[in-house]
Amino acid sequence: MPPEPLILGFDTSAAHCAAALLCNGKTLAQRHEEMNKGQAERLMPLLEELLAEAGARWRDITAIGVGIGPGNFTGIRISVAAARGLALALSRPAIGVSGFESLAEGQNGPVLASIDARQDRLFVQRLNSSATNAPFQTGLKNIPRALFDDAATCVGFRSEEIAAEFGAPAASPCYPPAVAIVRIAESRYTRAHPRPAPLYIRPADAAPSRNPAPVILP
Repeated sequence: MPPEPLILGFDTSAAHCAAALLCNGKTLAQRHEEMNKGQAERLMPLLEELLAEAGARWRDITAIGVGIGPGNFTGIRISVAAARGLALALSRPAIGVSGFESLAEGQNGPVLASIDARQDRLFVQRLNSSATNAPFQTGLKNIPRALFDDAATCVGFRSEEIAAEFGAPAASPCYPPAVAIVRIAESRYTRAHPRPAPLYIRPADAAPSRNPAPVILP
């Protein structure tokens, strides 16, 4: 059994199923499988495989980190629900980590993190500075120039294009998504946190039908 703390982290907020195990700052095992669908069926077996690879059991886990988005609505719900269920079953803390935080992990100085919002749009947030803003959705050319006042580094989706447009530096993420999540969760798990909740910046593309529901006959 690996020494504590053992942190499990996973993410299904994009077209992947990713997970990692971290112990005392060292990544013991990680998986990243690209997939457009099927995360709900794959996540728990993947976590079992990850634990087996590290020679660990569920009861060895100290805390759980989970990606809360933004991203695919169904994918986010899958991983957040799994994290809540595991936290309850194991009596362990669960820590939600946004995709923006994952992109900024390990970067030095201010970061402008960007995530694909589809339809030629971006989700963006500035981090690692006193001027950290709330995440929002925008077009590439409509990002406020004030976010680059102190040479924030662009990281994430279309970061090279954003950097070229605003004369800013660009960098690749320092860690894969799941590894970034466990690193952040390790730094936070000893503090009290609310239950992980999905980070939705815009409404779902598919809305419920406006037609009245059919009448159920007795």
